[in-house]
Amino acid sequence: MNWVTIGLSAGTLLGMAVILTYILGWANKTFRVEVDPRIAAVLDSLPGANCGGCGYIGCREYAEAVVAGKEPVNKCSVGGKGCAAALAEIMGIELAENYPYRPIVHCGAHYGDRLGRSDYRGEKTCLAANLVTDVQGCIYGCLGFGDCERACKYDAIHVVDGLATVDYEKCVGCGACAKACPRNIISMTPFKAEQMLAVTCSNKDVGREVMAVCKVGCIGCGACARISNLFRLEDNLPAIDYEAYSPACSLELMKVCEKCPRKGIVFVGKPTEKEIADTAHEQLPEVVKPDFKTTVDDTEWRG
Repeated sequence: MNWVTIGLSAGTLLGMAVILTYILGWANKTFRVEVDPRIAAVLDSLPGANCGGCGYIGCREYAEAVVAGKEPVNKCSVGGKGCAAALAEIMGIELAENYPYRPIVHCGAHYGDRLGRSDYRGEKTCLAANLVTDVQGCIYGCLGFGDCERACKYDAIHVVDGLATVDYEKCVGCGACAKACPRNIISMTPFKAEQMLAVTCSNKDVGREVMAVCKVGCIGCGACARISNLFRLEDNLPAIDYEAYSPACSLELMKVCEKCPRKGIVFVGKPTEKEIADTAHEQLPEVVKPDFKTTVDDTEWRG
């Protein structure tokens, strides 16, 4: 009797397994969503950093957007030109000239250069300090509490004597530091050369007001614009025309750096060995036109 029961049970289970296998096979064919094989190829070519620099949460989302034709193949700053070339080959398109994006800190004031600093005792983050109106005299400059440093996964930016400083040897251009800065003084810009010219100030006030709060802030004298057509003054600050920017202008731009009375126009980036030897006496930084934000921009006023 027990053998009959066991046999019936085994037969029932076997029958159910056959039926379920058939149902699952039918469902797999009927409801299967075709996945473009190029997505896997693109994903394999991406570095897998999932840094968000391309604007997507992870590499897979960006890969899907590339294959769908919604995004260009050159938005992965971590992968750089090699990655862009690989993606272009997979997509069967010609890769247009592109430049790596790197951050520029539009402030050149260390602690000793800042006037009117208060004894801030609140939360030691830039996000919190940015809501306090009298942290320091300049309401545009770097707060120096390291939100950008903590956001960087590549150890490529550090606060040195109160000022966010980029290590271009390590920087991959993911943009995390720019997103973390509550004052928007870190800007991502395409580098047409290993070194780019930058304006290391974001204070839009008139000269006398700038001098009252900072020893190195731009006073809007316009000397740079008189020397080079690449410069124009906007809101008391020099703006660089990067569309017309070319490494061939280096001699002219060196004159601009020399003539700046506040030494706030500098080259930044990763120098070559020859450039290190040729410009050993120069100070080096980088580029971009940022969307500056002051201390009071996000303040909720109640009256």
